[in-house]
Amino acid sequence: MAFTLPKNSLFAVLLRSRWWVSLSVGVVLGVVATALLPDAYRGVGPLTGAPFFVIAALAAWRQRHAPSDAELARTQESLTRAAWPAFADALQAAFERDGWQVERGTGEPVDFVLERKGRQMVVAARRWKSARVGLEALRALQAAREAREAPDALLIALGELTDTARPYAAQHRIAVWQASEIAQALRGRLPV
Repeated sequence: MAFTLPKNSLFAVLLRSRWWVSLSVGVVLGVVATALLPDAYRGVGPLTGAPFFVIAALAAWRQRHAPSDAELARTQESLTRAAWPAFADALQAAFERDGWQVERGTGEPVDFVLERKGRQMVVAARRWKSARVGLEALRALQAAREAREAPDALLIALGELTDTARPYAAQHRIAVWQASEIAQALRGRLPV
């Protein structure tokens, strides 16, 4: 059984935050503990921040390739102006660079069928500009996934998922790429 942190626990929130937030909490906690402890135990004070230093290191490791806020803004601006053929070509190039064999889909809801090491993934990306993505798009993608017997599915959209779509995606293990994942995948190959 794999251990997972509760979604809203302090350490889970800090893992999703910038790495320097955890580092700051650890330093402040260490300084306060050092100041408040009796002289005999002052050496232990800095160790009270150790869990936060570990979380800071884990967060920094996870965020090492994460796009900056400026890159996210540039990506969103570029993608909202892009036409489908340019965006599809950029996605295909990114998938191929990451080792996927790419087959263009024949239409809604599957835009790409990816295969790597015998494992298939269906991708729906044509609604990337929609402000909100609802349950119908996810149901169509799940139906196409089941029809192809593909183990993985991916939805690419800049907009938010509706309140009913988010649990459906989680329940059916449909991965969702939004601005940060798209920016990371395209890594400088934004459509013109």
